[in-house]
Amino acid sequence: MQGQNQNQDLQSSTQMPAQQSLGGHELFDAHEALSTLTGGMEQYLLYEQHIQDPELKTMLQQHQTFLKQLYNTIVETLKTGQKPTVETYTYNMTQSNDVVYGMQPSQPKSPAQSVNEINDQCVSSYMMSALKACASTFTMTALEVTNPVLRRVFADSVPNMVEMAYEVFLYQNKNQYYQVPQLQQQDMQALKNSFAPIQGNMPH
Repeated sequence: MQGQNQNQDLQSSTQMPAQQSLGGHELFDAHEALSTLTGGMEQYLLYEQHIQDPELKTMLQQHQTFLKQLYNTIVETLKTGQKPTVETYTYNMTQSNDVVYGMQPSQPKSPAQSVNEINDQCVSSYMMSALKACASTFTMTALEVTNPVLRRVFADSVPNMVEMAYEVFLYQNKNQYYQVPQLQQQDMQALKNSFAPIQGNMPH
């Protein structure tokens, strides 16, 4: 008799309405992810007034537009457990993929001591930090969400966060805000050749 009751409980739990098919753990994770996204969006609002470069301002505004829609998509999916009205779509960056390697002489940097010192280098760094936080939080959330639609929304959003952060990196790099040092040729080759492929037939 007790076994029958357990089976009935199991059946009723698997047939719960979509909006209730969420575990407590994932609700905490989704709440944290949305809070991280909200914080990033609010920081973007603060940064915009300090931007001098029109290119950076355009990038920030494109990010804002994309993130607003993403926020609404996540909130709707969290509330309904169903396929959202506007599904996740791909963010397309405008920067070229060219990276400048090597270090150029520059002045040592120290924290700004007044709001007037906040410049485009600062703002692009803040944008990068916000996007990194979202990419990390969305990834952790996607790993443990039980609702398949919500999980897919978070999982599909990670590449977009990566793309936006990479766009900011490329902007920083071409303006020498983010320089990319390289190793000596022999050290680079030694590291590149430090792993070997597995030999023999690979499983299909």
